[in-house]
Amino acid sequence: MEPVYRLLEMTANTAVFLTGAKIEYRGLKEIPASGGAVIAINHTGYVDFLPAALASVEAGRRLRFMVKAEMQEVSIVNYLIKHTKAIPVDRSAGHGAYEAAVGSLRSGEIIGVYPEATISRSFELKEFKTGAARMAHEAGVPIVPLVVWGAQRIWTKSHPKNLRHSKIPVNVVVGPSLAASEDFERTTTALRNVMEQLLEQAQADYSREPGAYWLPRRLGGSAPTLEEAQLLDQAELAERARKRTDPGRR
Repeated sequence: MEPVYRLLEMTANTAVFLTGAKIEYRGLKEIPASGGAVIAINHTGYVDFLPAALASVEAGRRLRFMVKAEMQEVSIVNYLIKHTKAIPVDRSAGHGAYEAAVGSLRSGEIIGVYPEATISRSFELKEFKTGAARMAHEAGVPIVPLVVWGAQRIWTKSHPKNLRHSKIPVNVVVGPSLAASEDFERTTTALRNVMEQLLEQAQADYSREPGAYWLPRRLGGSAPTLEEAQLLDQAELAERARKRTDPGRR
């Protein structure tokens, strides 16, 4: 029954209720009823994992996530990682996490993966990494594309979080599964193309506020373009590197 995971589900549903968020799910039948699968999720903010996980619960499955290994340093988070079958990822030695994920997939679990790796400040799809294609192919499982739209209004990079009872709508759209071929680049390109279509579907009937920070530039918002966002990401990485090499100047 996994009591810890069940408690997290109840907590997540309570959080949705308290904030008044309205989550609409589409295509839940595309999530396999059994067996392993890589669930590829777009990454617009710090809480888009929650609608994705709840979508899996609605489909009768429990989504396992790959999380930063340093999160294990927080005792309560480490406890949750151990009791929800999450997979810690040490970026300096990521092969172990990869093997653990493949083993989990082979055992019939569904694993949540962010092909973009980091949050997209533009709220458009960034360049995809090939990890999802590689682990799906090695484990012999499909890739299921899943797009979350609207969660960036709750909490995203460079903007204050909004945890009030603001009734923010969130759309979750799941698309048909893809088989991963030995050509990882080709599979990854096909995955990104499908997720572009799903993103457009999720945005099509979503209300738009001209100039809103959470809306892509092409839809009339003020979010940075992909190119501008890339420069911001590079500046952030450079600043992190500077702090590591010169901690006294923080």
